[in-house]
Amino acid sequence: MVQTVPSLAKWAWLSIAAAVVTIALKSAAYLLTGSVGLLSDALESVVNLVAAVLALIAISIAARPADETHQYGHGKVEYFSAGAEGLMILVASLLIVASAVQRLFNPQPLEELGVGLAITLVATAINGAVGFLVLRAGRQHRSITLVADGKHLLTDVWTSAGVVIGVGLVALTGWLPLDSLVAIAVAINILWTGFGLVRHSMNGLMDHAMPPAEVEGVTAALRTVSSGFPAGDVEFHAVQTREAGRERFVSMHVLVPGEWTVTQGHDLLEQVEEAVQQAVHGAQVHTHLEPREDPRSYEDASGGFAVGP
Repeated sequence: MVQTVPSLAKWAWLSIAAAVVTIALKSAAYLLTGSVGLLSDALESVVNLVAAVLALIAISIAARPADETHQYGHGKVEYFSAGAEGLMILVASLLIVASAVQRLFNPQPLEELGVGLAITLVATAINGAVGFLVLRAGRQHRSITLVADGKHLLTDVWTSAGVVIGVGLVALTGWLPLDSLVAIAVAINILWTGFGLVRHSMNGLMDHAMPPAEVEGVTAALRTVSSGFPAGDVEFHAVQTREAGRERFVSMHVLVPGEWTVTQGHDLLEQVEEAVQQAVHGAQVHTHLEPREDPRSYEDASGGFAVGP
């Protein structure tokens, strides 16, 4: 079932609010200290804000019901949002590296490190709490957009922790190049996160199959149905699965004896669809009935897998 806009949009609004607050805090920390490591942390929070706005837009569009021009719904828009967030993360990482390399060759003294680090820790705690809540909501509602946003916020927590440790070591040792090296390490971590988001969004846009655990659930459900009939009477082929945002689709050809009546075949398909929907909650199931004895029934099984007795 498609979630209503308010049920998911509130998490995007929460992420937007957290991003605005953390940008203000981390920018203040950078201005106080002059640390390029803290600057890199503030830049990632700017990316968080843009990503949260994109998430809000994507969730609103994805919640629209199917219409004449989008007859399978609008769920795939969430993959565009996640991909765009990944690309923004990649750009942010390059900007951080550029700033860090420049500062590496032109080190500058840092000031007010104690206050700056304390402010950063407050911002990190906010990101951690919001990231946990958004990620949990995304997994609960099967929203790739919220999952991506939550993971990004939690990644920001770890990078912030690394920045705090690195800048803290600068304060203890006085070795200024360490500030730039920490920023470069943060950029590499952000780069890896962005690559993962882009790859996952591409999988969704390419009609990637459902996760193996859910495919196994579909297979088990079909075997249970076929076991209720004489051996060889009911089989399945061209079983295909795909994901589109929160929506999941399962299609298959159902092979039955040719002498069955229309009513018998219809009753079986109803049973099959109910069994699959119980195995994969909310899945949209499409079935096609075919007589086992007709050779043409096997000519159009061009994709997917088979499930026999």
